[in-house]
Amino acid sequence: MTAIALPQCTSVKSGGTSETAGFVAKQIQEWWGQLQRSYVLGQQAKGSLNELIQVFLECRHANWDGYGAAPVSGCTFQFAYAFLDALPLGTPAPSVGAEPDGHLTLEWHRSPRRTLSVSVSPEGDLHYAALIGPGKHYGSEPFYGEVPKVITDLIQRVLAA
Repeated sequence: MTAIALPQCTSVKSGGTSETAGFVAKQIQEWWGQLQRSYVLGQQAKGSLNELIQVFLECRHANWDGYGAAPVSGCTFQFAYAFLDALPLGTPAPSVGAEPDGHLTLEWHRSPRRTLSVSVSPEGDLHYAALIGPGKHYGSEPFYGEVPKVITDLIQRVLAA
């Protein structure tokens, strides 16, 4: 795999400032990383993180689509990576794509009338649109390190039997 130099973007940190809070945060991060690398529960087994990396590498330069598309920035990649990492364990992996405005898109698709698209911006905003039966749901949410409940609820509804 190619090494990628990414700019430092705003990261979400624990509210605690003590040495103990730092230790606990580090332990949780290590534990979460082990679960994510799991072949049964983690996102890596489903290939979404690898797909995200591949899309970023292909779309990080201007005009990547031959029609003047904006490049996908390192910050957009980092927010999308953090979003995938924050999905609840067992969440089916989305397909990953890039948009001409430089945003990354994560999509869950069950049928033409059951689909959800989440667009991740370089500022960490999550713009979502879902079609569930005759209902349309859309909006924007900031990403602060946890997947907003409205988006996890929509994922469940799109994928429900």
